[in-house]
Amino acid sequence: MNKKDIESYLEEAISNIRDDRAVASDLLIDLMAFLKGSADGHRQSGPVAAKYLETLQRSNEQLVKLTTLMKKESSSKVDLTEEDKNQIFDMLSEDN
Repeated sequence: MNKKDIESYLEEAISNIRDDRAVASDLLIDLMAFLKGSADGHRQSGPVAAKYLETLQRSNEQLVKLTTLMKKESSSKVDLTEEDKNQIFDMLSEDN
């Protein structure tokens, strides 16, 4: 798998996560409005609210994992110019 494919998958995953969060948030807001107007709503809809919150939590975890992976990849790359390499070589040569 090449870098372009990976970036495409990451963009798609992040887009999906954001879409899932938006839907879960909207549903949770609607459910909260329903719960406020219902005396027995918490008992009936509590498990549904828990599922919406689990979806939001899971999407947070996915974003954190993706961010960590992306940061790890970007920080592990060290691009040295030819001049940088020559300066390092010269400094090491001076010590001998």
